[in-house]
Formats: sequence, structure tokens, C-alpha cells
Amino acid sequence: MSALFYGASAVALAATLLAITRAHPVHALLYLIVSLLGAAGVMLALGAPFAAMLEIIVYAGAIVVLFVFVVMLLNLGPGVAEQERQWLRPRYWIGPGLLAGLLLVQLLAGVLGQTAPMSTAEVGAKAVGILLFGPYLLAVELGSMLLLAGLVSAYHLGRREPPRSSGS
Repeated sequence: MSALFYGASAVALAATLLAITRAHPVHALLYLIVSLLGAAGVMLALGAPFAAMLEIIVYAGAIVVLFVFVVMLLNLGPGVAEQERQWLRPRYWIGPGLLAGLLLVQLLAGVLGQTAPMSTAEVGAKAVGILLFGPYLLAVELGSMLLLAGLVSAYHLGRREPPRSSGS
């Protein structure tokens, strides 16, 4: 087993635990991104570079951006600018930054040939497409509907009702 597999697994587990235990949603999202990058490293170590890139593009990119929009919708109101300034302090992003840096070092070591991948078989785009649009089509569509329902729910939870006038 390669060092990339074990290292990426450890980072993914640590970041996932930190994402679950953070009370602040933005901090949890930062750790979630690192966790998803760690999962992509595990897939790369297992010989599935296409799945690893899909993990980064779809989950660490698009899905987390959707979560950020939801957090932004739920945090509307006065004092948002001050709250955003507090989020930029290093104590909030130093943990996810260190874990992501560890993944980068492991990935560079793997790419430069210091560690061998666990499997030489690669999963191509055609094989992934056949599976996603074949036996797993219902699961993919249900997942997309759940994400849409979550976005609509966040909008309704975060919107502000206009004040009603007391006179009829």
C-alpha cells in the first residue's frame, strides 16, 4: 500500500471529524473541502484518476459552492461584514490549510515517482459514464433532487419576510 493512500486517508478522516465537530458552518465547510480532497487522493492512490478528478471538480468544487451559497443565504442580516472580517483571521483557516498542504506534499511525492500507485488499472471516462447512466441512474437523479430540495429549503429558511402594516 502506498504512502499516498495512507496519508490521504488520514487527512480525510481528520478533516471529516473536524468538519463534523465545528459549530461554525464556514469552518466546517473548509474542513469538508479538505476531506473531499483527501478522498480524491485515496481514489488516485487506488488507480482511479478520473474518479479523483470528478471528486475534485464536482464535490470539492460545485457542491461546496452550493453549500457556501446556502450559508450565505442563512446569514443575511446586519453585522455580516464584521462577521466576514472575522472569518479571514488565520486561526480559522490555518487548520484546513495545513491539512491541504499535507495532501499537496503527498500528491507531489506520488507524481514525482517517490511512491507507487496501488493499482495500475485506470478507470476511464467511458466506464464511469456507462455506470452513471446505466445501473446507477436512479441514484444520481435522486442525489440531484436532494440537492435541489436542500437549496430550496435553505432559501425559504433564510429569506426575510417584509414587515406587515398594522392598518388594513
